[in-house]
Amino acid sequence: MKDYKFKINGNLYKVSVNSVVDNIAEVEVNGTPYKVELDKPAKKQIRPLKRPQAAPTTPTGEPVVSRPSSPSAAGAVRTPLPGVILEVSVKVGDTVKRGQKVMILEAMKMENVINADRDGKVIEIKVNKGDSVLEGADLLIIE
Repeated sequence: MKDYKFKINGNLYKVSVNSVVDNIAEVEVNGTPYKVELDKPAKKQIRPLKRPQAAPTTPTGEPVVSRPSSPSAAGAVRTPLPGVILEVSVKVGDTVKRGQKVMILEAMKMENVINADRDGKVIEIKVNKGDSVLEGADLLIIE
């Protein structure tokens, strides 16, 4: 049941819509019941959404967590969190020092500087500007 208040030509009307079946609405205006015929049948009621199924679990009841299937390469600089690569500051063959900026990663609307974790030479860059990466993904390889 829905209640409405209308003011028409300075007069206040309290209208309650009790039910709507096909194109007939049962309404009450200031306590007087009426049956109102609508031009079009009323829209059908929307069914409630189904709840999603529970996440899969192991036989012991622990949630199943998927990790990247391929092992990381030795000397790989990995992303600390998922995001989008905004800038690649080095190229293959460059010599880098520990702590030097190698990339910028946007995550959670913040720019995060990714630094080299060791001294060495960049032998492979695994991502490009604009790529989306997951947490723990290899970004580049330092030898």
